[in-house]
Amino acid sequence: MPMRRREFLAGGLAATAVPHAARAQAFPTKPVHLIVPTSAGGVHDVIGRIWADRVKGSFGNVIVENRAGGGSSIALNYVAQQPADGHTLLVGSTSTLVLREGSNNKAYDALKDIAAISILATTSTSIAVNPSVPVKSVRELIAYLKANPGKLSYGSGGVGAITHITPELFKQQAGGLDMLHVPYRGIGPAMNDLLGGQIQVIFPNITSAVVALHRNGKLRLLSVNAPERLAAAPDIPTSHEEGLKDFVSQIFFGVFTPIKTPLAIRDQIDATTQKEWADKAFQKKLVDSGFEPILGYGPERGDRYLREEFAKWSPVVQKVQGQ
Repeated sequence: MPMRRREFLAGGLAATAVPHAARAQAFPTKPVHLIVPTSAGGVHDVIGRIWADRVKGSFGNVIVENRAGGGSSIALNYVAQQPADGHTLLVGSTSTLVLREGSNNKAYDALKDIAAISILATTSTSIAVNPSVPVKSVRELIAYLKANPGKLSYGSGGVGAITHITPELFKQQAGGLDMLHVPYRGIGPAMNDLLGGQIQVIFPNITSAVVALHRNGKLRLLSVNAPERLAAAPDIPTSHEEGLKDFVSQIFFGVFTPIKTPLAIRDQIDATTQKEWADKAFQKKLVDSGFEPILGYGPERGDRYLREEFAKWSPVVQKVQGQ
């Protein structure tokens, strides 16, 4: 079961002590580069830029770089090969670090080459359609797909991404639906094509931008794949409410670094992150944007959490790959 925000908050603040920070090497000595493994506009880009904006007061210039492609391998391989000094960081998630491990297009091992600094937040995926699709609920979408096999296509952020795994599970759980998969280099381009009508269905992570598109009639949110309705969109039902029993698809987002980065530097960056994330007004902004903020998951606890995510998602990926 995914942990809720109150659970992270309850146990988190006690974990923000940084016994290694006092022994940290001089940091930073140059601009910090935060590598986003997807295109601009996607949820990784959103959370990465939020983090960069919050910590720049402590670290100076934080340069956000989008290095999309290769099923996130381009960015991850790049970061894994950079000097382990804290100046090159990575926005990582369940999608990019865990679900993509089945890809052949990689030269990294997320558990051996990448180390956690801070786990930042979780977010839920959703089910949305172009307004031209004549459905207003998940039940209607399932009925339409059964009556029109192969007529609709869905876009994802790439093969193996959460936006690919989730609709494949949806197709299975809803009775073996026929819907074409169109992979993109990030969810941003997929969203653009949904809005333009080139594809009809998408399973994006919930962000304030996705909710705004729904409010403006540019797309139609049918449900959120969360355990309960979200504060950012309380009028949107969960997929469970729409008849998909226990259909939950949530992922984490965090900041990572090459594995050999000294723990003292990782602790120093995490200490700044924890300070910024503890601001109550800022937490509300994250919740309103569709994120569940996480506190207290620094380097060691974050590494442990990453291993737990591998254990949780491996059976799901194997199920999808074996269909």
